[in-house]
Amino acid sequence: MRLLILGGSQFLGRAIASHACAAGHDVTCAARGLAGPIAPGARLVRIDRDVTDGLAPLTGETFDAIVDVSRHPGQVRRAVAALKRPGVHWTFVSTISVYADNRIPGQRADTAPLREPVTAEIEHSTDAIYGAAKVACEQAVGADAFICRAGLIAGPEDPTGRFAYWPARLARGGEVLAPGSLDDAVQFIDVRDLARWIVHAAAVRLTGIYDGIGPVRTRGELLAECAAALNASCTFTWIDRAFLEAHDVRRWAGPRSLPLWLPLPDFAGFMTRDPSPARAAGLTARPLGVTARDTLHWLRAGNGPVVGLTTDEEKHVLAAWHADKAR
Repeated sequence: MRLLILGGSQFLGRAIASHACAAGHDVTCAARGLAGPIAPGARLVRIDRDVTDGLAPLTGETFDAIVDVSRHPGQVRRAVAALKRPGVHWTFVSTISVYADNRIPGQRADTAPLREPVTAEIEHSTDAIYGAAKVACEQAVGADAFICRAGLIAGPEDPTGRFAYWPARLARGGEVLAPGSLDDAVQFIDVRDLARWIVHAAAVRLTGIYDGIGPVRTRGELLAECAAALNASCTFTWIDRAFLEAHDVRRWAGPRSLPLWLPLPDFAGFMTRDPSPARAAGLTARPLGVTARDTLHWLRAGNGPVVGLTTDEEKHVLAAWHADKAR
């Protein structure tokens, strides 16, 4: 294929380009080129999607398939107007944040209700506004495309540092603060598996709406399997939501957080999406131990980001927990 990636210089976009190049496709990445280097073997065309004629450098180019990862409705509308043609396969990478209901487990992409679209351009936003903007992007793309609603994406080169917190923490060993219950659901997809599926979807001209997410696991399985893969000696102290919130431990991501933790029942459905339609359409997931090992190797080789509780913050919360239980 002649494949155009609108983006391609960071994380998922670069992984898509890397896999497509390795598979022998002719890959062009159209981006400002500021987020990082493109994959070896790909061609960079510098564009600026924030201006009306920002796609002009692509004039006269022809492609078999196009992948767009934008979060900005205006950018998507301009790309569709300039580049979407009959016979060109279109992939839009959306997000599971488009869903309006995060409480009901086991929802499917074809039936779950969506947020109301927000068409304004966004820079910094809540998950709700981000999801609503992606709904508007999906609507701009249309129903004849492959819309991949990605879940939490993990693996090497992740700029968020979310999943990376756990391999980094487990590798240190010792007593590990674990949030909630060992039976809580956790769900993610390795960036390389998602990239491979997106390239496959373009090759077979898959259309429709799918959740790009891996199998549901328990948090206990996640931590135990990652620790085993890293040959780490850990014990886990499970601490409930009320205590964590009382000690200003935050959810999901960011400073003073426990990444991948979403309090129940508010988010019982967020990490229990039904992955079976995507599996039937060719998405596969590598063992999570492989993702953990590769992520840790990348962190150590390149000083990648890790976001969450610091060592001292974790120690203080654990000490408070043990003191409370000793009363």
